[in-house]
Amino acid sequence: MGSDDLFKKRKLARKQRKYEYRNPKTNSFLIVTEGERTEPLYFKGLQKLIEEKIGGNIEVVEVPEIVIRGEGCGTGRLIEITERIVKEARNFYQNIWVVFDKDDFEDFDQAVAAGQRKGYKIAWSNQSFEYWLYLHFSYSDSALHREEWNEKLSEIFRKYQLGEQKYKKNYEDIYQMVDIYDGVNTAIKHAKRRMADYEKDKKKPSEYDPGTTVYQLVEELKGYLDEK
Repeated sequence: MGSDDLFKKRKLARKQRKYEYRNPKTNSFLIVTEGERTEPLYFKGLQKLIEEKIGGNIEVVEVPEIVIRGEGCGTGRLIEITERIVKEARNFYQNIWVVFDKDDFEDFDQAVAAGQRKGYKIAWSNQSFEYWLYLHFSYSDSALHREEWNEKLSEIFRKYQLGEQKYKKNYEDIYQMVDIYDGVNTAIKHAKRRMADYEKDKKKPSEYDPGTTVYQLVEELKGYLDEK
C-alpha cells in the first residue's frame, strides 16, 4: 500500500507541475468556432493581415499569438471543447473567444451563459454568421432564416462579382472579399447600430433576431491593424 500511495503522489505532483509551468501568454487569442469553414477562414484572413503588418514593424515587441480552431459542433459541446483546449494548452491565453450561431440549437442561451461563467468571451450570431457577413454591405434588422441570409449574400456576390458570383462557405479569402469598400468597418458600424437596443438583462440572445456580437472580437483584432 505504501508504494502505491507514493506512486499516486508522484503522478499527482507531475500533473500539477504540468499546469504550474504553463506560461501566461500576454497579447494572445484563442478563437474556437462552431463552423469548420467560413468562420475560421474569415478570422485567418484577419490574422494574416495582422502578422504581415506587425511582423514588419520593428517598434512592436511581439506579434500577437492568434490560435484559431474550427470544431464543427453544436453550441453546448463547443464550450466543453474550448475548456478542454484551454486545459491542454501549453500557455494561458489572455483572450479566449468562442464563436457560434443560434441556428436551430435549443441550448443556445445556455451555451452563451455557460461560456461567460467560465470567463470566455462569446461572439454569437442569431441566426447565423452570414448575418454578420451581410452587414459588411448593408444594414438590416429583418429576422430571416439563415438560408435567406445565404441567398442575400449570393445576390451581393453577383452584384460585386465576388468569387464565383455566389456565396459559398469555403472561400479562403472571404475576409478580403467582404472587406471590399471598407466592408469590415461598415459591418462594425452596422452591428453596433443593431445591438444598441439589446438589453442583456431583459433579452436573451435567442430572442434578439437578428443580432450579433462578432463585431466585438473583430474590433479587438482590428485594433492591431489600426495602430499607427
